[in-house]
Amino acid sequence: MPSYKITYFPARGRAEVARQILTLAGVPFEDNRLPMDQWPAYKEKTPFGQMPVLEVDGKEIPQSYAIFRYLAKEHGFAGVSAYQRALVDALADQHKDYTGEIASAMVVFMGFAPGDKDALVKDVAEPARDKYFSILEKIAKGNEKNGFFIGASLTWVDLLIADFVGTITSFIPGHLDAFPSVLATVAKINATPKLKEWIASRPASHF
Repeated sequence: MPSYKITYFPARGRAEVARQILTLAGVPFEDNRLPMDQWPAYKEKTPFGQMPVLEVDGKEIPQSYAIFRYLAKEHGFAGVSAYQRALVDALADQHKDYTGEIASAMVVFMGFAPGDKDALVKDVAEPARDKYFSILEKIAKGNEKNGFFIGASLTWVDLLIADFVGTITSFIPGHLDAFPSVLATVAKINATPKLKEWIASRPASHF
């Protein structure tokens, strides 16, 4: 079995799905949570000047979605067919478009920049939510018999969405109340025994 090391900030952020995939697969890994004050010195050592970085037997893989796809394919969380893998990738890319649209609000919600939070909710977060989560609600409702967003088994896009839902609803309580099928699907995902145990025991962070 290869050795895995995930290096990221002491947060869930762009590394959490990778941690969850390996946890669900029962694969040990080094969870290297780099203190913020060590980031400037470490940045020059990374392939793209950013984190997370996954090391597989010492070989580095940058970029979060590349890491997620790699680990998902290696450990059975990418989808059961080529078509399903394409749907998983498509939904993940749609999610990425959405998070890009709300990035200006998220940096304020997370405390990295000043701003009017109420105005950002109204002008940025809610319009982006209505566009993306309306699509996601239809997807979740159409697959509610299985309890996942795509297919009949857990995939990495389930983990991606579930973790983000936890983050955005912690910043904006009630933000997704109009999307019950999404919330029900997320609840089922988070109830997966190994995932539930990981969530309960992982280091606490707001995002």
